[in-house]
Order: sequence, then C-alpha cells, then structure tokens
Amino acid sequence: MIPDDVRARDLIGNGPEPPAFAWPDGTTVVVNLVVVYEEGSEASVRWGDARNEGWGEYPGEGPQPPHLDHGTEGHYDYGSRAGIWRLVRLIDEAGVPATVSATATALELNPAVAEWMNARGHDLLGHGWRWLPPWSMDEATERDHLAQAVATYVRVCGRRPLGWNSPYSASDATRRLLVEEGGFLYDSDPCADDVPYYVETGGEPLLVVPYSKTYNDSRYLASPGFASPRDHRDLLVMGLDELVREGRTAMMTVVVHARWTGQAARAAALRAFLEHAGRTPDVAFMRRADIARWWLDRYPPSVE
Repeated sequence: MIPDDVRARDLIGNGPEPPAFAWPDGTTVVVNLVVVYEEGSEASVRWGDARNEGWGEYPGEGPQPPHLDHGTEGHYDYGSRAGIWRLVRLIDEAGVPATVSATATALELNPAVAEWMNARGHDLLGHGWRWLPPWSMDEATERDHLAQAVATYVRVCGRRPLGWNSPYSASDATRRLLVEEGGFLYDSDPCADDVPYYVETGGEPLLVVPYSKTYNDSRYLASPGFASPRDHRDLLVMGLDELVREGRTAMMTVVVHARWTGQAARAAALRAFLEHAGRTPDVAFMRRADIARWWLDRYPPSVE
C-alpha cells in the first residue's frame, strides 16, 4: 500500500497536455537571471558556529573550529570583493533585469550591493538571514532567522523580499513559516516544473515560482559537473534553444553565484549565454517578482 504522505505529493502537475499559458508580448520563454550573494554569512568560527562552511572553490571541508578555514574563506572574500562587481558590470552592459538572491547579512556587510540593486531596479529574493540550512534548526530558530532576515532587508535595502529561496533546501516547516510571517507572494524552494504553479499551505493557495539546480553554476563544484566554462555556456544555450523549439510557454531560471561565475573565465560563459539569449526570438528576461505578479494576475488559483 502506498503511504498517504507519498500520495500527497503532486507528481502529475499539468499533465501531458498542459493548458495554454502566455507571457507578456507573446514571449515563449522567459529567462530569470538569479545572482546569488552569500559572502560573509556562511558558517564560520567567526560567527561562533560549530563548523566552517565548505563550497568555496573546492568540494569538501577544510579546517574546522577552533581553527579558521583561511583557504575557503578567501574564495568567499573574492566573491564579495571582486566577483559580485564583475557580474554587476556584465549585467549592466547586457541591460537585462535580474533577481538578487542574497542572504540578509551578506547585504548588510556590503551595502553597496544593495545600493546597486536599488539603483538598477533589480528585485530581491529572500535567501535567509545567514547561509545556514533551515532543516538543521529547530522551528523556533528558523522562525527567528526568517524574522531577522526580513527586518534586515528592510533596514539595508529599504524593502522586503516578495519571494523566498531557502539556503540549501527548505525544512518541513519553511513554507508554513513563510505564510505565518506574511508578505510573500511566492515560494521558490521547489525545482519541480517549467512554469509557476500553486500549492496549498494552511488551507490557502501559495504560488510557487520554480527554481533550478540544473541551470546553476554550483555544478562547477558538483560531480559530475562542469569541466570548463564552455560546459556551462553549452548547458544554458542548449537548454534555452530546446525550450524555444518546443514552443510551449516556459520559464528558465539561470542561477549564478558571485564567488563562482564572478571569476573571469566563468563570467565569459554567462556573457556568451546572455548574448545568445538576446539574439533569440521569442525570449525575454523578467524579474522573479514580475513573473509572480503576472501569474497571480493572469492565472489565479482555481476555486473548487
């Protein structure tokens, strides 16, 4: 017998013949470029944490408390000192709208990033008070971190996020806590579809704007992953071209991190993709908040 908890998953979605959707101006594929900025908020003996974060430039963990991991910390520092600004220049040159998925403390430690976001009109995706996995916390701690994050965003950016993407992955309580906190238009933890969809939380519908771990530069560290920036470029170009060829309404989330794609050779791969996307008919870039608002307005949850 299949357990009820298994049956509760939506494994069907829109099915083999999904209903007709549309993007603004008849666009077929909407690309959402997400810049992830976490530097300075990672687990570290400096914060009094019981571990030092990995995921710098090499997989695995280095020295652990009471010692600092100077090697990995330097990779994070590169993201905040140089990498983020290389991405800023690239995005400004391309003239595309972007979504910044930033931990609140990372922006507080480098407020010039928030100033750039505000000056260019890029939207904010909540990504935690710090870059810590919510499933490692008890519910009270996760609730407190969520509240601290929102308060910090308002103080540093002058605005709150309208969507949320948990560090690492959501906990069992995350979606319920987002609804409890209020003020969120959408959840971006799942990577479960090519178009937004609704889930029920606390008896009310909540929009999901799907994220992507596929079109994500974390594959520079994952195995199997990218052996060269050309692999990243080819993945993005081939993915976009196939979505356009299918001719179905779809969104493509492209995720880059300051400490990874902020490196010069890797930034070149992103530049090549943005140039390709700009030349491709029926493709447009949209901020994540605008995607959410469009979907909520044009395709509200059905009332049964």
